[in-house]
Amino acid sequence: MEFTRTELYTLLNLHPSDRPLWLIEADLSGANLTGANLIGAKLSMSNLTGTKLSRADLSKADLDAARLDGANLVEARLRGANLFAATLIEANLAVATLAEANLSRSNLTRASLSYASLGEANLEYANLRGAGLIEADLRGANLHEANLGRGNLRRACLSKANLTAANLSGANLRWADLTGAKLNRANLYEADLGGANLAGADLREADLSQANVTPEQLAEASSLEDATMPDGTKHIKSSVQW
Repeated sequence: MEFTRTELYTLLNLHPSDRPLWLIEADLSGANLTGANLIGAKLSMSNLTGTKLSRADLSKADLDAARLDGANLVEARLRGANLFAATLIEANLAVATLAEANLSRSNLTRASLSYASLGEANLEYANLRGAGLIEADLRGANLHEANLGRGNLRRACLSKANLTAANLSGANLRWADLTGAKLNRANLYEADLGGANLAGADLREADLSQANVTPEQLAEASSLEDATMPDGTKHIKSSVQW
């Protein structure tokens, strides 16, 4: 389903305010929807590749399996939106609001999420490989088995986030806040944790081999049971020395 510019204008400006837009499987690729009101819009399986959505309001919108590769979502509002299995490869979501959004199984490879708000968001099994998350707010987010390999999470807030079995190999976590985070069984191979706050973090069975982290930082963790230390040895319960 494709729309002309006139049809899009009519849809966005003349549809009843008490009913959400119904745009399931619509082709909106490359459209300019900057600042559009798309609250609660039904956009599942729609094509939004390269679409301009900066400052658009997509709060509680349904974007299940939608294609948003290369889309511009800078400062977009997506609080509580459903993006289950959506593709957002190289999308720009800088400073976007994604708090409480469902991004489970979404593909955010090399996406820009710097300074984005993702508190309490569901990113379980999401692919964030190579994504930029500089100073992103991920407090309480669910990143269970998410792929954050080679991601840039410098100064990101991951306090009380669930990173169980997440892939953080080669990730930049310098000065990140990981207080109370669940990192059990996480892959932190060659991760840079310089200056990161690990107070109360659960690192049971985590792989920290060749990671940049100090004994003093690890001493703040709540548990290192069976973790692989930076030198490749298994953690001895009574000590964090290696």
